[in-house]
Parts: sequence; structure tokens; C-alpha cells
Amino acid sequence: MTIRVVVADDQELVRSGFAMILDVQEDIEVVAEAGDGAAAVEAVRRLSPDVALLDIRMPVMDGIEACRAISAGSACRTVMLTTFDADEYVYEALHAGASGFLLKDVRRDDLVHAVRVVAAGESLLAPSVARRLIEEYTAVTGAARPGLPTARLEVLTARERETLLHLGRGLSNAEIAAALVVSEHTVKSHVGNVLAKLGLRDRIQAVICAYETGLIAAGTPSGE
Repeated sequence: MTIRVVVADDQELVRSGFAMILDVQEDIEVVAEAGDGAAAVEAVRRLSPDVALLDIRMPVMDGIEACRAISAGSACRTVMLTTFDADEYVYEALHAGASGFLLKDVRRDDLVHAVRVVAAGESLLAPSVARRLIEEYTAVTGAARPGLPTARLEVLTARERETLLHLGRGLSNAEIAAALVVSEHTVKSHVGNVLAKLGLRDRIQAVICAYETGLIAAGTPSGE
């Protein structure tokens, strides 16, 4: 199956360079290029690609707002591109629905790999890394002020809530299976149910959800 991609960056040379790298791959087709966030959102709406590469800093609409609009209105998955590696950009991009985050000086092979990974439904950032970023970001900004878990989690069964708790701690399926004393197959089923019921795209979104609903308080050790 061919992975259809939209590339959005306000710098034409960067945009065309990324498009050329991807378009020569047998399993990837660049279906559109965009010079700003609004044009990227329109291209995604019109062409229904699998993946959108979005520069964070673009005119008209920045990449994070474009990512938020794309995530809300389509099944297209997004990878954010930037020259900055500040944690706040990573957090905001992930919160907006991004499945990955790459610096613009990424190696050719890593760019291609990123598109394939995201198109397959995975995230580029390990949940354990996402947990660290959220911890650091919320500690500085106070962005998350967890109390009791919100009503949003009422759709989950007790076991699914436990699963979300472990996802929020950055645990792998094998680690969750050991903690719950169940098979990995059962864990996969629970994870799928959690993502579906809460409308989450991937495990990274689950980590963010666990903090924002108060299920996990910032500073909680991952092993507790």
C-alpha cells in the first residue's frame, strides 16, 4: 500500500527537499506541498493523505494549529518539523495530536522511517520519553493541575482504567501484562479499548490523558 503524504513548510527549498526524499520511495507518494498551515489543512481535507509533515512555524496558521485542525477533522497522522527542540514545542505538538516530532536536520533515512512508522499507526516518541517531557513541562508551567480523575474516565471499566494508569507511566505491553498478571494479548485488547473509548490516537495521547484527567499526578514515580 502506498503511503500518501502532504509536506508543509514555508521555506520552499526545505519543503521541496523533503518532498523529493520521500517521493522517490517506492511505498511513498507526496500528493501535495503547502507553504502555510491553512493550505496544509485544506490539502488534507481535499486529498485525505495518510501523513502530513508540518513545520511548526508557518504563516497564516502555524503548524500546531494546523495539526490540531487535521487531528480533529481527519484520520491523517501528523509529524511536526522544526529547527527548535524546546520541550514546550514537543508538548504542545503532542497535545495537538501529533504522532511524531523531528528536527529539520533529520537524516534522510530517519525521515523516511518516521513517515512509515507514523503511517503504520505508531508514535515516534516513546511513551516513557513523553512522560518525562510532560513531567518537566508541567513542573515549570503548571499546565496540568491534577486532582481527582475527571468524569471523562467513567466510560472505562476498572481494568481499562488500570491499563490507562500504566500507559501514563510509560509502561510497555509486556510490563503492563506483568503488573496486571494477564497475557500481552489481553493487554493489547485493553489498550485498544482505552484508545477507542477516549478518542485517543495512540499511546502518547494516553500519557497526556492520564495526566490531564488527574489519574497520575506529576512527580509520581513510574514504578508506583
